[in-house]
Amino acid sequence: MKKLNVEICDVTLRDGEQTPGVTFTREEKMEIASLLDATGVEVIEAGFPAVSGKEQEAVKAVCQMGLDARICALARAKKGDIDAALDCDVDMIGLFAATSDLHIRTKYKKSREAVMAETCEMVEYAHDHGVQVRFGAEDGSRTDLQDLINAYRQVAAAGADLGTLADTVGCMTPMETFARVQAVRQAVDLPLCIHCHDDLGCATANTLVAAEAGAFQLHTTVNGLGERAGNTPLEEVLVVLAMKNDLNRYDLSHIAALSDLVAHTSGVEVARNKAVVGANAFAHESGIHIAALLEDPSTYEYVRPSLVGRDRTFVLGKHTGRHAVEHVAASLGYHLDGEEVRWVLREVKRRSEAKCHVTPEVLQDILCAAVKGVHG
Repeated sequence: MKKLNVEICDVTLRDGEQTPGVTFTREEKMEIASLLDATGVEVIEAGFPAVSGKEQEAVKAVCQMGLDARICALARAKKGDIDAALDCDVDMIGLFAATSDLHIRTKYKKSREAVMAETCEMVEYAHDHGVQVRFGAEDGSRTDLQDLINAYRQVAAAGADLGTLADTVGCMTPMETFARVQAVRQAVDLPLCIHCHDDLGCATANTLVAAEAGAFQLHTTVNGLGERAGNTPLEEVLVVLAMKNDLNRYDLSHIAALSDLVAHTSGVEVARNKAVVGANAFAHESGIHIAALLEDPSTYEYVRPSLVGRDRTFVLGKHTGRHAVEHVAASLGYHLDGEEVRWVLREVKRRSEAKCHVTPEVLQDILCAAVKGVHG
């Protein structure tokens, strides 16, 4: 088992808020930051202060909470953006500039040399104000590798403390991510951060293989919130680090509360089949599975629900067996005899096959009918 030297920078309050239609109030940002801090996240990216006065106030409020986590703010390579972040009293500024030919040509309409000269000037300016400076190579995944390495070398010389490889459009696969991170780490003496989007469904895998290849700071969002298909989900990364890398300094018991809070405040529901935090993540219907789970939960649960603040649930439906009916009925206070169990099982299957969802209310009705039918 490989020991990884990593830290988490959660960007829910900034990149997560760039999800279409999502806005967090100052109070909501503070509440989410508090739970992220309780979980043990080392860096919280609280926002993009230059966006508006209210955003600056919200970032400043998070900075004044006295959290253990270092607070970061995003800034373009512009003096006004940096000043807005500095005014919040942040610990770190995530200063970004595009590095791919496509972005430089389309967005800046300047030469690469001019863009990097201006960027390095702003890195030096932020560094001189006593904050950590993290340079983000926007569209780094589509930047010529030598150009990317040269950019990191230049910003390191200007005073950058960290460099971020941003897979801005989520185009990388795990093998590509590993190769690119490894190449950068071998060529540049600068701690590397990985920032992945999930456009191809590879964000979690890319983040984890980047860590294996030497990336130090891993960027995440709660529930994988973020632009387009979202970012790397915090909950997935933390569970994998705990279970596959024996990294146990994070308090995963807060994950369920964090997920619920972000879903509520963002208005973005979590998919039922979402790993770790989805409603079905620890729900079981199959009779074969439930019978085995009642003997030994590890038969069909690799992650224990209690690890992340969730409970196991048994759902009665078409695939339900006798053991599940007995267990669920007993948990609701119904101790059924053999005939009652068989009747309930037949009724559950009949309704499920008719596409009638057996809700807790429906199940109560079925159990009551079973008892009344047998006993008078």
